[in-house]
Amino acid sequence: MKISELKELLKDTRVMEEIHKHLWIESQKAGYNIGIERATDEWLRLYAEGWMKYHIPDKLKKAEEKNNGNKKGVSRKRN
Repeated sequence: MKISELKELLKDTRVMEEIHKHLWIESQKAGYNIGIERATDEWLRLYAEGWMKYHIPDKLKKAEEKNNGNKKGVSRKRN
């Protein structure tokens, strides 16, 4: 996902609720406040795609199609 797509995702109040839950849970595990930045980074990296598949599958599909369209014509050698 691109940064612009992630920024758009962060505007959704449901996403922010999930990030705050993640912040609380991970802070409890760590024994200290991990901070909203770390919680946001972790949630986006670990859970954003799955959350989008469940809650907004149409937007995810469009984003994937857009990203795949940008990759057409780019070939990589595989060893």
